[in-house]
Amino acid sequence: MNKDFRIWHDQKSDMHENKIRAHFHEREIWSASLGANVGFEQDGRGERYLRPVIVLKKFNNEVLWCIPLTTNQKKQKYYYSFDFAGGVSTAILSQIRLIDAKRLQYKVGDMPKEAFEEIKEKLKQLLA
Repeated sequence: MNKDFRIWHDQKSDMHENKIRAHFHEREIWSASLGANVGFEQDGRGERYLRPVIVLKKFNNEVLWCIPLTTNQKKQKYYYSFDFAGGVSTAILSQIRLIDAKRLQYKVGDMPKEAFEEIKEKLKQLLA
């Protein structure tokens, strides 16, 4: 698939210069502008390159670790599925990444507490 990185680059530049950082907390699910990425890295979709993400770790008011979500259910060690908003969402654990809060566009909801604790355990096992 051919990607036009110039469009994303222009949006990213505008976000860097003009976007005000969102106020966020751990366990929240946000729609974030992840962009057009290289190879198998998870892309955002649509005009603003959006993808839902879980706020895994808040380091300060500017940066966070997030995990991209997908609706594709997979039962492998690099994925974690949970019930959310009347359906099933799957966290792509291998795609954990640090982002600036300027990428967060709007809050979608909160991840269930039990699922959040389980996802942290799965990440610990993955990193061990």
